[in-house]
Amino acid sequence: MSEMSAAAVELAALTKRFSVRTANENGGRRRVQRQDILAVDHVDLVIRRGELFGLLGPNGAGKTTTIRMLCTLLEPTSGSAKVLGADVREAAEEVRARIGVVLMGERSVYWKLTGRENLEYFAALYHVPRSIARQRIPALLEEVELTARADDLVERYSTGMRQRLALVKAMVHDPPVLLLDEPTTGLDPQAARNIRDRIRQLHRDEGKTIILTTHYMEEADQLCERVGIIDHGRIIALDSPQTLKRSLSPGPILRLELEGAAETVTPALQNLPGVREVVSRQPSTEGTWEVDLHLADTHDVLPRVVDTLSRHGARIRHLQALEASLEDVFITLTGRRLRD
Repeated sequence: MSEMSAAAVELAALTKRFSVRTANENGGRRRVQRQDILAVDHVDLVIRRGELFGLLGPNGAGKTTTIRMLCTLLEPTSGSAKVLGADVREAAEEVRARIGVVLMGERSVYWKLTGRENLEYFAALYHVPRSIARQRIPALLEEVELTARADDLVERYSTGMRQRLALVKAMVHDPPVLLLDEPTTGLDPQAARNIRDRIRQLHRDEGKTIILTTHYMEEADQLCERVGIIDHGRIIALDSPQTLKRSLSPGPILRLELEGAAETVTPALQNLPGVREVVSRQPSTEGTWEVDLHLADTHDVLPRVVDTLSRHGARIRHLQALEASLEDVFITLTGRRLRD
């Protein structure tokens, strides 16, 4: 099977620009100007059928704009986006029939209806035959443990219950592709775990193609077969979580929290035998530094590190051995944290 025939989603030079009006005062006169913002910048991407794919990045990176173009809520400025061969501009109705969508920060279910009434309404909206809807809706409610509350108004649901209902609402027409934009944001740990378990089940047992956007790198690491890191509208890294982490650091990492002038001690640490790379972060308001030592050889390296720090007047507040994370990959590539 060719890559094209195996593709669930195909993006080719996908671009989105927004024209924003800004106003400023100058000498008592108000001037209105237009400014172009490039939100998504010529993105090329193929997501395979049955893949659980993570699109990661900070606020304003372009991931939600990409999802909105895929689900036909925004029209691309240029380039193309296809879902199972249907173009989002030329065949929008076909695309909407093939996808289920959960968008972050939007009231995607009606609070003045019950959980069951919501699913019945959206089943009718998607032209699901009544005979099928009568069988599917109780099963969906059972899958997310909402059967006992199915006939309560959604306004009486907890945040986690509403999010679980939003997830099965997106599945009421049994779409082959799911677009999940920050599905666990704002949930308590147990509710977030329930959502992640359901995502795993949809992928493993039902073979859904799932595109997941998230701020939570650990979540992406647990769930996704492949991830794309997007920053300033461009895909800057694309591979499996394991490969991305290995590309950053094939060996262990020693993370130090230091007091003192880390900018002077960093070159000395870099020259130690067994140290492959040193990554330091700016001091906090408390005057501490965070320094990561990427090690090629762990033999006798810790005593050398302690001795070097002592000679340069730096004191260790905290020390931790860890493996590279997806967040480490992101910080290394972009120089900033996820929510910067």
